[in-house]
Amino acid sequence: MKQLLLLILISFLPITATATPELAQAIIDATTPEAKGLAIAKMGDFRDTGWLDSEVGMTMILRNRQGNENTRQTRSKYMEVTGDGDKSLTVFDKPRDIKGTAMLTWSHSLEADDQWLYLPALKRVKRISSKNKSGPFMGSEFAFEDLSSQEVEKYSYTYLRDESYEGIDCYVIERKPIYKHSGYTRQISWVDKEHFNPHQIIFYDRKNSLLKTLQFKNYKQYLNKYWRADEMFMENHQTRKTTKLKFENYQFGKGLTARDFDKATLKRMR
Repeated sequence: MKQLLLLILISFLPITATATPELAQAIIDATTPEAKGLAIAKMGDFRDTGWLDSEVGMTMILRNRQGNENTRQTRSKYMEVTGDGDKSLTVFDKPRDIKGTAMLTWSHSLEADDQWLYLPALKRVKRISSKNKSGPFMGSEFAFEDLSSQEVEKYSYTYLRDESYEGIDCYVIERKPIYKHSGYTRQISWVDKEHFNPHQIIFYDRKNSLLKTLQFKNYKQYLNKYWRADEMFMENHQTRKTTKLKFENYQFGKGLTARDFDKATLKRMR
């Protein structure tokens, strides 16, 4: 699942089993911080390529600065797309007042992502402007751009240092969005050296001020290869609001196709 994670397409060559030692050597041989940062990110993508499609249930817990909570239930589908960004569809089941609300995302490598929001109360599909990706998704601390797959062409990378994060040996790398309408100037990520999973990402806003911190918790392995966090916790340091995402019942190989992610699908979801 290439969303919220430090995942990148590995150049333009087919991925093979021999790519692992080559990518590992590229990290060792890198002569500049930029080359090393890119090599680390490519390895992260290689480790998470080939899952094809997946489905998962999610509980979203919104907490305001006074400590009041609001809980929502969603279900999501994802599909890998070769040569471009992945596709995803998220549908809200609870609470009743937003039931049936759905968001469809077609991520892209070079172009602006396509995103649509279906509002059942209005019975209409609203296209999310490419200039409004930094806006909050359904009142959460996750922006629309946080929910698309993170393709290599969208960022530049710089290795900063090695550092332990909660006892885990990590690479710390900086990435800067190339997309001019991004809500961020840069992001700092802690990526573990064993599985190349992100454990923390710090986001800086357009004024380069500290904005948010995202933490990934309780990783589990699926299909003997792919790692998924059971929980993601986003804290907005400026609003003092938080959003917790709790995932359950991951399923892979559901046989999803492009038809499951077309715009007409939004109105068919229940």
